[in-house]
Amino acid sequence: MNRIRALITLDEGVAPTAVETALPAEGGIEVVEWLEGGSPERTGQRRNGLDLVIVACSANLKGAIPLIENAVKLHPEQPVVVLQLDGAGSNGFMQQVFAAGADDIIALPEAPERIRHAIQKAIARRRGTALTNGAVPAPLICILGPKGGTGKTVTACNLAVAMAEQGSRVCLVDLDLQFGDVALGLRLPPERTIYDLARSGGTLDAEKLEDYLTAHSSGVRALLAPIRPDHAGTVRSDFITEVLAVLRSMGDVVIVDTPAGFPAEAITAIDSSTDACVVGMLDAFSLKDTKLGLETLDRMGYDRGSIRIVLNRADTHVGISSDDIKAILGVEPDVLVPSQRDIARTITEGTPIVTAQPKSTAAKAFRMLASLYMTAPKGASAEPAPSPEPRRKPLLRRA
Repeated sequence: MNRIRALITLDEGVAPTAVETALPAEGGIEVVEWLEGGSPERTGQRRNGLDLVIVACSANLKGAIPLIENAVKLHPEQPVVVLQLDGAGSNGFMQQVFAAGADDIIALPEAPERIRHAIQKAIARRRGTALTNGAVPAPLICILGPKGGTGKTVTACNLAVAMAEQGSRVCLVDLDLQFGDVALGLRLPPERTIYDLARSGGTLDAEKLEDYLTAHSSGVRALLAPIRPDHAGTVRSDFITEVLAVLRSMGDVVIVDTPAGFPAEAITAIDSSTDACVVGMLDAFSLKDTKLGLETLDRMGYDRGSIRIVLNRADTHVGISSDDIKAILGVEPDVLVPSQRDIARTITEGTPIVTAQPKSTAAKAFRMLASLYMTAPKGASAEPAPSPEPRRKPLLRRA
């Protein structure tokens, strides 16, 4: 990496020499300006051409957090890395640092090479270069269900296992942060979840994220939902975005199971996705909700050509014909999954039906869905596409 141009702001009582001693001496950092005295108002009055903002502070000083918040506000394009000079600071301070918007925190003393590595990764993440090493990011399939109880998690688990059995390296993410059931659906021990990852702090990269993935016998690696509903608030939308970006560098496909409707975490997943799979059932209420879900994606500016529609319990005799389905939805479903009593049993046993009963009609339907994604995305060209632009229009952007 070329020389890093940094602005360094010092909290009150922190001397420049303490920072200079910690920073790498060679191939290192060009300090464009030192700002001393802990004045938040001065943190970002200069400069153009910066690569990085460093805030050097003590966890024991009350002015540290406002200093960090101001650096983030005034330098939105540059990563902000915090050097904590008294490594004995509490975990509470670390949480406040990340809540203030810092990209990373380094507790001193620390080896200069480790500091250099952390700074380089922070810059690379912010520039969007990194962690993929120039490769095209893997597709991200967002599983959506406008209404609960339509079999969204069953679809996500069976799709993930079916794609893994066909040779893909699959990452499955449970973003139903309050009531996620992927762990139950695959019988995985929720020893480490996305909540634990969010609380871990520090730099997020593929090596670290790998430690929080739980392996399934099929080869699927899952990032599980928190085990308690009150843990959901710890997992912020910007953190989810970063996690999904890293996961797209770690395998062939990322599948995200979302909560019902369009809460913040579902919208975050939609923004990061290349494909959406809308799951409904064959009844009047569900078809109406599925139609509303498709219309919501339209208003978000989502490409209809990147949306697949799955209907579960599609052979139920409820007086709705295939013509009725097309008339209600405006399009024909891509995959019809028949009603099968053993699906409920396989959920209880934690074994997806594509594994438990591979010759069943339901398993064949889920494999058909997997094949649709493994050949070419709906409406896509043969050329690999760059990482997509945000899928929704600014008008719908939420705080």
